[in-house]
Amino acid sequence: MQEERPYWNMEIEPKLNTPEMKEIQLAKLKAMLRRLYDNAPFYHKQFDELGVVPEKIKSFADFSSAVPLFDKEGLRSMVMEYGGDILAVLDQIMPVRVDDLNIMSTTTGTTGIPTPYPMTTHDMEDVWGEAMVRGMWRAGVRARDRILFCFALSMVIAGIPTMMGCHRLGAMAIPVGAEVGTDRILLMQTLFRGTVYSGTPSLAEYLIEKCKEQGRDPKDLGLRVLVCGGEPGAGIPEVRKRLEEAYGARLFDAGAGYGFSCDYPEYQGMHWTADDLAFYELVDPETREPVPLEDGAEGEALFTSMEGDGMSWLRVSLGDIHQVFVSPCPCGQSGFRYKVIGRTDDMLKVKGAIVYPTMVEGVVSSFVPRVSGEFRIVLSEKPPRVVPPLKIRIERGEDFPADKLPDLEAEMKEAFHVKAKFTPEIIWAEPGDLERSTYKGQVFERSYEQ
Repeated sequence: MQEERPYWNMEIEPKLNTPEMKEIQLAKLKAMLRRLYDNAPFYHKQFDELGVVPEKIKSFADFSSAVPLFDKEGLRSMVMEYGGDILAVLDQIMPVRVDDLNIMSTTTGTTGIPTPYPMTTHDMEDVWGEAMVRGMWRAGVRARDRILFCFALSMVIAGIPTMMGCHRLGAMAIPVGAEVGTDRILLMQTLFRGTVYSGTPSLAEYLIEKCKEQGRDPKDLGLRVLVCGGEPGAGIPEVRKRLEEAYGARLFDAGAGYGFSCDYPEYQGMHWTADDLAFYELVDPETREPVPLEDGAEGEALFTSMEGDGMSWLRVSLGDIHQVFVSPCPCGQSGFRYKVIGRTDDMLKVKGAIVYPTMVEGVVSSFVPRVSGEFRIVLSEKPPRVVPPLKIRIERGEDFPADKLPDLEAEMKEAFHVKAKFTPEIIWAEPGDLERSTYKGQVFERSYEQ
């Protein structure tokens, strides 16, 4: 196998986002619709009620207008309808039975019932694993590498399923997991000298702090590639610069679908690497009407499986807001691109301005090292509406003098006004006061009853 070829899958990846691929997708979509109608009771009933006949779907526009989306609220409603029995729900919406599954994983479930990722071996290796390997290959990861897996290994899709799916790459897996803590992660890295880090960007930043406490230089860890996902950060220029400089490694953003960023010096978003595995749509997050895919378009991302057993989704939303770009990327690689703007669950409305935590992080990160980069959005009332000013707790940088905070505060408020279109109330925290996490970074501090 030629290590210098541009893509892992030379048969499929050159065709991504082309008219030829659209024909392949439509044929696969019809086959999946027929399979769900014949084998998934929920969709059999829904299609009959809506008059959906798989063979009569002639275009993706037909499909989008005929089949409603399925989001977290839909999943919650079904789980309640079945008395909390999520396995019974899965038996209704999958074309295979629960007994046919080989592995179960989920999202973190930070905003309610975790979204299940039920998988057969086919799902794990030929769908999820195939997409992950395509991204890793584009990042330059090869069989000679050693991958330090630092996503939580307990249930989450980015942990064990990704590690198992990547085995075809031939690289050594070092399954440490976020659960063991930073000291153990650094010990395992010292012993086994991983060349690739796979984990959240907030954990990668936390490890920089731990290295400093131990009198170590992160560059000496020997990592040459950082694959980050599971939360915003890897797409924020200031965060990218800080991580790449600290580790002396190239940073790649991954997730929110089958996406993986390229190695172009300026962040271009994540390339969608899996047209043959899933159909991608954008809809307006409020009206749920389709949003045409064109440069700069923004909307809620929906995914429909082209392949899969347990992971057979029809217009499923995971709650992410994307901005897409369909023109060729300057890196030359295939696939349209998307950037994660925020999450529907995290959207705040401050006097007419839409605010996502990623916008706050972008501004705060631009002031490091005068601030540590840690912050919390303080909410006293249930979102999304916030009575201004929005309160943000920001941690002072370790070496920044407290008597200069008033000047820094004025400068940061102006930056928020210019870049994010709102002016916050800043509450200062001392260095180290805000709790760090080896899982996803925390961005909200809630004082109301949920």
